[in-house]
Amino acid sequence: MEFDFVIVGAGSAGCVLANRLSENPSHTVCLIEYGGSDNSLFISMPTALSIPMNMDKFNWGYESVREPGLDGRVMDCPRGKVLGGSSSINGMVYVRGHPCDFEEWVRHGAKGWGYADVLPYFKRAESWIYGEDEYRGGRGPLAVNTGNDMALNPLYRAFIEAGKEAGYPETADYNGYQQEGFGQMHMTVGGGKRASTSRTYLDPVKNRPNLTILKNCLADHIVFEGKKAIAVKVNQQEQTHKIKAGKEVILSAGSIGSPALLQRSGIGSADYLKSVGIQPLLDSPGVGANLQDHLEIYFQYRCKQPITLNSKLNWFSKGLIGSRWFFFKSGLGATNHFESCGFIRSDAGVKWPDIQYHFLPAAMRYDGRTAFDGHGYQVHVGPNKPHSRGHVKIKSADSREKPEILFNYITEERDINDWRKVIRLSREILNQHAFDPYKGEEIQPGPDIQSDAEIDAWVKTNVESAYHPSCSCKMGEEEDGYAVLDQECRVRGIDNLRVVDSSVFPTITNGNLNAPTIMVAEKAADHILGKSLLEPVKVDFWIDENWEKSQRQG
Repeated sequence: MEFDFVIVGAGSAGCVLANRLSENPSHTVCLIEYGGSDNSLFISMPTALSIPMNMDKFNWGYESVREPGLDGRVMDCPRGKVLGGSSSINGMVYVRGHPCDFEEWVRHGAKGWGYADVLPYFKRAESWIYGEDEYRGGRGPLAVNTGNDMALNPLYRAFIEAGKEAGYPETADYNGYQQEGFGQMHMTVGGGKRASTSRTYLDPVKNRPNLTILKNCLADHIVFEGKKAIAVKVNQQEQTHKIKAGKEVILSAGSIGSPALLQRSGIGSADYLKSVGIQPLLDSPGVGANLQDHLEIYFQYRCKQPITLNSKLNWFSKGLIGSRWFFFKSGLGATNHFESCGFIRSDAGVKWPDIQYHFLPAAMRYDGRTAFDGHGYQVHVGPNKPHSRGHVKIKSADSREKPEILFNYITEERDINDWRKVIRLSREILNQHAFDPYKGEEIQPGPDIQSDAEIDAWVKTNVESAYHPSCSCKMGEEEDGYAVLDQECRVRGIDNLRVVDSSVFPTITNGNLNAPTIMVAEKAADHILGKSLLEPVKVDFWIDENWEKSQRQG
């Protein structure tokens, strides 16, 4: 089998590339995916988001090694193993990141990826429910909406009012002019169904005669002719195939899969590759390094009024919700329930937000089980700019063996201090008068968690990953010995090979990663095709004028 372009991974980036690269009927494209079809009720229904993430059928089921900064805890790292990849099993939260995140990319060597450069690609991807403006797109494949517009529960609005009472601004659109503040949260849901990249980018074009989609197909390694990528060796149904690429091989296997595949192919730290029996082709020590992720905790309170989703977790209520969604694609089944949110700065001198809040009018675990009897609500909160760095390392040449993943969570003193600020600032917000009609006792962390030592110990025990692994094949300047890729996502030192997914980020962005990953694929498609890049869009964005001296307005 021979194609012009071979894409490994049909996830948030791979589906975008399959669509854009096959637009020209003269280009032949092959999309390889280890998982199978995303035709599942659990994937389509937004409220069922916790189910596919906990199914082996749809999840690679990665885990970290014991994390030294978390007293040896092993942390889950779910990644999508299905068409749509992690966009088919994620929480559907749509956050582009702060404009300053992309200016930070430029400072780290990713020239051409500043905010003005990437904004037109965010816009090209998006179909925003309220239409196009200078910040938002209105005609793209990816549907973005606001769930039920916070209409079904007063707690959403109470959270926003509490943020304002604590001295923070309200924002009308955190993906537009002003991220900082409290406001309505956006989600990748369209027509009441999950808007994964499989549904939005792949489904409309999957019957193109020049596009071949191979499911249940595991990429083993890249085949080279000298230092030119010419094919991908794959295993499918216990048979081995070589899929040739006349123009390029593109890895979109994610922040775990892409560095692992490069290492199995001989690209990585030469000394380490030799230690696990791999003959090095290119010494590139940045492959698998620089791994970053977001952590979060669930700040939970009992609710004095019986208005939370905790009463909807019984089978009868679930049946009613499911029936309404099945027939009308509306109601509680058509939302991820994260309908209000906040982005704040942790301290004076922090220029743009580094703490994110997702508010949920329920108290439950991420697997959908109730946290306690009765009614409650919670915020998912954590620092968005961690300083700790980890790695992805293969253990052998066997593509079926999961790699070693170490995030090094909270091993930097700055991260420890950031968590202390998170707990104290969050408790202050959640104790504002806006919650007086609803607030019962603090369930967790609990009123006895006050001192630095108590906060440190509680966070280590209770923190969870927000499932945003990234930055493990970063873009950068050639002088940076750890920059795996150039500014067009090409593997430096290798011909005809690129990486296009969240692993290319130089630094992790502020918020959930699906939106910037899709943007990267949109822009990379133009680089791959040699097209003129979209004209940069230079717009203003909000920065608190007193950020150097004040942590908030009030």
